[in-house]
Parts: sequence; structure tokens; C-alpha cells
Amino acid sequence: MNQVDLSRIPWLWVPIGLLALLSSVIAGFLLLSPDADSNPASVRPAQSLSNLTFTDAQGKSASLTDFRDKTVLLNVWATWCAPCREEMPALDRLQLAMGGDKFEVVTLSIDRTGNEVVRPFFEEIGVKNLDVYLDPTMSTMATAGILGLPTTLLIDTDGTEVYRWVGPVEWDLPQTINALNLYLESGNTAQLQLPRAN
Repeated sequence: MNQVDLSRIPWLWVPIGLLALLSSVIAGFLLLSPDADSNPASVRPAQSLSNLTFTDAQGKSASLTDFRDKTVLLNVWATWCAPCREEMPALDRLQLAMGGDKFEVVTLSIDRTGNEVVRPFFEEIGVKNLDVYLDPTMSTMATAGILGLPTTLLIDTDGTEVYRWVGPVEWDLPQTINALNLYLESGNTAQLQLPRAN
């Protein structure tokens, strides 16, 4: 039986290539752009993240254990993520309002070029209260089971994730600050359905 050599039919590869490209684009969109209509917040099964490691702006090793005895709001983001960029000023204001002995906002960039792009962005938007933390290997995504950006985790004083928001949130609204303060006082997550940023 004669066989047809498909490699000699160049037009056949055009739809195959387009299909592969379309699949990649859709997969990337689903990964990096949480569904705007989905519930952006959820109580999580207890998951210890105390061993989560990353680096600071100087390239020195850092981890969640550096914030022992604090509740940490860990925001995982990137400079190429538009919703991440939009909510960063509000996170900076949240750290100004609540940061201290009991609470810390930690913004963790997964940009591959690290501080080279993060520091100029922070300077551009006038960030004054947040430190730079970096995870260019994106290991946090796998360790914490993060599927989209921005994702923000509320981590209690022993390093256990207790709540998660997928997508941007209005971090500096009085309602948000009151809800977070109530959690710090009571440990109750019931009020943590926070206003979502548009």
C-alpha cells in the first residue's frame, strides 16, 4: 500500500500549527488571568507554608520563618500582570495602615529578571512601605498550588495558610482593614470575603 508523506504537504501544517498556538494562548490565559466571575476568595484546608523560601532584593535567602509571630498577607505577583500592577499601591497603603509587630504584607514577585524590573516598578508607582521579595524560579507557584496571578494568601503566625484570594482586591478600603483586624483579634475567617477590585 502506498503511503502519503505528510511532510511534503506544507499546507497541512498550517492548521496544525494554528491549533497548537491557540491551545498555548488559552492555557496561558487560564493560568494567569483568574475568571472575573469566579469566587475570588476561599477558606483553604490547613497547609503549612512555613518552609516557603525566596530571596530579598539583595539576593539573600529569605523565608516565611523570618516573619515568625506575625500574620502574613503574601501577595504573589509579577510586573507583567496588569491586575497585579493595579493593586500594588493599595497593598502599599495596607502595609502602612496595618504593618507592625502582628501583621506584614509580603509581596513576592515571580519575575524571571527579579529586582531588575521590580525595583524600577516600585519606584515608578511610589511604593514606600513594601520590601522587595523575589522568586524567579516560580517555586512558590508549585509549593502553594497557585494557578493564577495575583493570588494572595493569609498565613497565620505558625506558617499555615488560612485563607486565599485569587484576583485583585481593594486592599486599602476601611472594610478590608476592619475585616483583617477582626481576623487578627479573633482568628475568625468568616468576614474575609473582601471587595474585589474592578
